[in-house]
Amino acid sequence: SYAPAPPAYAPVPPYPAPAPAPVGPEFLAVDKRNAVVVDASGVVFELSGHTLEFRWPEIHGVHYKASPDGKALMVAVVHMDGRFFECVVEAKPRARLQEWFPQLAWVLGHYRPAG
Repeated sequence: SYAPAPPAYAPVPPYPAPAPAPVGPEFLAVDKRNAVVVDASGVVFELSGHTLEFRWPEIHGVHYKASPDGKALMVAVVHMDGRFFECVVEAKPRARLQEWFPQLAWVLGHYRPAG
């Protein structure tokens, strides 16, 4: 018996090929104007319709704290070149802030282990 001849051309995948979804934990904090996303690719700030993306290799550090009035999450990214970017996301209800802290700490620890 003989095998059928292989097709002359392999099927061409559609371009551009979709990027695989990041695998791993994600953190998301959103309010009416702003958002913070932390995932396998890095940190993204949405600031009143503008997007700032920071990839892990260009991030020197990520810091976060409650705003002075305790109503918002303040997240800062320190770029490798020393520039500093901040995003503030209101926590409504205020109790959500206490949910965000352990989630954010865990996700940052996953991608940026201390030491």
